[in-house]
Amino acid sequence: MKFMMIVKANKDSEAGVMPSEELLAAMGTYNEELHKAGVLVDLAGLQPTSKAVRIRYSGGKQSVIDGPFAEAKEQIAGFWIIDVKSREEAIDWAKKVPALHGPGTDSELEVRPFFGLEDFEPSEAIEKHRELGKKMGKTD
Repeated sequence: MKFMMIVKANKDSEAGVMPSEELLAAMGTYNEELHKAGVLVDLAGLQPTSKAVRIRYSGGKQSVIDGPFAEAKEQIAGFWIIDVKSREEAIDWAKKVPALHGPGTDSELEVRPFFGLEDFEPSEAIEKHRELGKKMGKTD
């Protein structure tokens, strides 16, 4: 089962404040643990929303909106994608994440499962997705 562990942004991450060397070292150790356990699929930190754009779809039209965006608590500062056996295992890994924005700061980590093709009723469209997955080298 794949899960995304989503690091919620805070004022510092939205202001572009880089993590301390101490936090980078702790995250490096944690990332190595994920890798050695064979559960790490991908990970990244994200730049602040001041460097982002949103594409809004409304009334059949698209519009491009430049960041920054309000409400830092609703923004994402980074993520891990893990592939584990259960929701409980995903939660166990999430509980091991070092302080997300440094010691003593408030932070939040959301753990959300991915949809798998098995979650959908069989159909021609799902078979097309399955074929694309095979072309991409994905086995699930």
